Amino acid sequence: MLRCLIPAVLAAAVIATPAFAGTSYLAYNPSDRITTALTRGLTLEVNKGLFGAVSIRRIISTSSRGSADIRRGGPYEARDALPEGSGESTVYTIPTEGDGRPLARALCPGADQTYLVVGLVRAVRPLTMHAVGRWPDGRYRHCVELNYSYRGEWALPPRTAPGESTAPTLP
Repeated sequence: MLRCLIPAVLAAAVIATPAFAGTSYLAYNPSDRITTALTRGLTLEVNKGLFGAVSIRRIISTSSRGSADIRRGGPYEARDALPEGSGESTVYTIPTEGDGRPLARALCPGADQTYLVVGLVRAVRPLTMHAVGRWPDGRYRHCVELNYSYRGEWALPPRTAPGESTAPTLP
C-alpha cells in the first residue's frame, strides 16, 4: 500500500508545483532611518521557481517612478565585503546602463560597479540587502545595509487570448 502511495504523492507534487511558479511582486516598507532616506520603500519583481526558489528580476521604487533590472550573480568578493556576522549571500549585479545607473550611484556613490547582496526573499518575512561597491582601486567596500519589513504581495493577472475580455459577464 505504501509503495503505491509514494509515487502518487510525488506525481501530485510535480504536477502541483508549477502552479506556485511564476512572476510575483513583493512590496516592502523601510524599517530604519537610513533605509527610509535612501529608498522610502520598494517592490521586488521576483521569479518563483518550481521548488520555491525566488530570484529578483527588478527593483521598483514605491515612492517614485524609478525601476531597475538586476542580474543574479556577481563576484564572491562582494560577499566578503559584508560586515561581520551578516548572513546574506545571494549576489546581484546592478547594471550600469539604463535605470540601474541612478540606483547604483545612490547606494554606492563613487563606485565603478555596485552589487546587492540579499538574504532569503520570502513573503511575510523582513528583508535585508547590502550594497557593495567595486572602487577604481579594485577593492570591494560595503556601502550601506538596507532593512525592510514586508508589506504585501501581488501576482500578475492571468493571461488572456487576444480579443478575450477579462471583464465579468452579466447573466
